[in-house]
Amino acid sequence: MFGEVIISVVFFVVCAGIVPIYYMWQSTRRKMNEIDTRKQIVLAAIEKNKETDVEELLRKIAPKQKLLKEKLLEKLLAGCIISFIGISILACALWLDWHGGADPEMLFLIYFFGGSWFAIGLALIIYYFVGKKMLAKEIEAEEKRLIAEAKL
Repeated sequence: MFGEVIISVVFFVVCAGIVPIYYMWQSTRRKMNEIDTRKQIVLAAIEKNKETDVEELLRKIAPKQKLLKEKLLEKLLAGCIISFIGISILACALWLDWHGGADPEMLFLIYFFGGSWFAIGLALIIYYFVGKKMLAKEIEAEEKRLIAEAKL
């Protein structure tokens, strides 16, 4: 009984604490590496040719900004994946509950985690549809700008 509670607490700490911190650390490290790489390219270009237009070079090697539509579609994809994970956890909990193979406290935690994942995924899906509706004019203007740039 006590061992199961410890396992539940450790699982919660890993899911709620360590994984998000690790993700943020990795993404920050990746961005810093990209900035360092661009800095080295600019310094090498300046060393080779002192007359290099630094602003133009920075514009060329800068990462492309994602379109609003791409950002919204990423939220939809993440929402669908997270919702599916939540539904899967809830289905496992229902199966365990139906077969009577788990402690009620453990079932409560499984229901809680499954419901949380499902709610987060649902929030991201709602974010997509609300954002799509609110940003329709901006998305259309962005698409027209891209079409005009492609014609040049």
